[in-house]
Amino acid sequence: MTNAQENRSNEACVENYRQDFPALQQTISGHPLVYLDSASSAQQPACVIDTVAEYQRNDHSNVHRGVHTLSHRATEAYEGARDKIQGFINAASRNEIINTSGTTESINLVAQSYCRPLLSAGDKILATELEHHSNIVPWQLVCEQTGAELLVVPIDDRGQLNLDEFDNLLTDEVRFVAIGHVSNALGTINPVKEIVEKAHALDIPVLVDGAQGVPHMQIDVQDLGCDFYAFSGHKMYGPTGTGILYGREKLLEAMPPYKGGGDMIIEVSFDGTVFNELPYKFEAGTPNISGVIGLGAAVDYLQSVGLQQIAQHESWLLDYMTREISKIDGIRLFGTAENKASVQSFLLDDIHAHDLGTILDHQGVAIRTGHHCAMPVMSFFRIPGTARASLALYNNAADIDQLIVALKKAQQLFA
Repeated sequence: MTNAQENRSNEACVENYRQDFPALQQTISGHPLVYLDSASSAQQPACVIDTVAEYQRNDHSNVHRGVHTLSHRATEAYEGARDKIQGFINAASRNEIINTSGTTESINLVAQSYCRPLLSAGDKILATELEHHSNIVPWQLVCEQTGAELLVVPIDDRGQLNLDEFDNLLTDEVRFVAIGHVSNALGTINPVKEIVEKAHALDIPVLVDGAQGVPHMQIDVQDLGCDFYAFSGHKMYGPTGTGILYGREKLLEAMPPYKGGGDMIIEVSFDGTVFNELPYKFEAGTPNISGVIGLGAAVDYLQSVGLQQIAQHESWLLDYMTREISKIDGIRLFGTAENKASVQSFLLDDIHAHDLGTILDHQGVAIRTGHHCAMPVMSFFRIPGTARASLALYNNAADIDQLIVALKKAQQLFA
């Protein structure tokens, strides 16, 4: 099969999957919806929506605490989702899967529960210039609390890490490394496994922000070797308000609870409290039960499609989008790394990104505009923000064609 035949075959498969997403079957301002904002929040397939609705209709109850039938059903489905996620990222134990509200909470949990007791004045945390604010601010806070210092690995004009500078900054004063797997603003895929190996050679633990990694590639946390891996449900076709912190069981065992309340305890008295075992020690209060069950359904869906097929389709479509958008006079691309996921940031002439986004919306094309919670990246390029088109398994070449038409329309209006 030639590349062209393979691409046509893949496009046909994708057309079948597009039908799984109800939100895509609508028009905006008289135009078919072209959704190019999946890096912010991916659409949900009907099977996820239906799974959540089924739970709400028939099984809604609290988990872990009831002896009646509905509580048993809810608990079985909730814990079943944990088992699915363990297999999905190849964690060694279900005890290493902590349910959170998203990547942001997961990173804050590690910052406060693992790093804060570990750090003292003069210690260093190493992050990068590519990071999302959620992988910057928690480390700034813990540095303020402990007197530690946050070091930053710079990037080059293509949006790639300066690995030589990473090596220079990685000294025995560094106590922790925090790095994004994929840049949400530029799409750069970082060499996480290599970075983990270098850090571990100095006995330095590593957290990976995997919010933009999990939807686009097969993640094997044991192969990566990282100590913590954080991601969000709504980036991977699941419900909002859900997320996962993977952590090595040995590290999680030694960490104090991040929050106190119900379900994270075994016994409570005013003389003291005995905390629950993993993973429940970090899951205080009634969780987002329906969301976690929906996340389990999203994992089932991703595995039914196949992460390899998704990666191949998105790679081809990113190449097509980059090639076509580059033909437009006045386009400036930001993020041209050699190894990229399906994100492209750009500016057109002197049109403000927000104006561009508004005009495209009138053409039925949904993109993201602004700094993308990555202000240091924008500062590097000396711009306030960009327009960003991000792809998912349900996008196709026709979506890119409509994006190009809409961009040319915007150019005509401002001319």
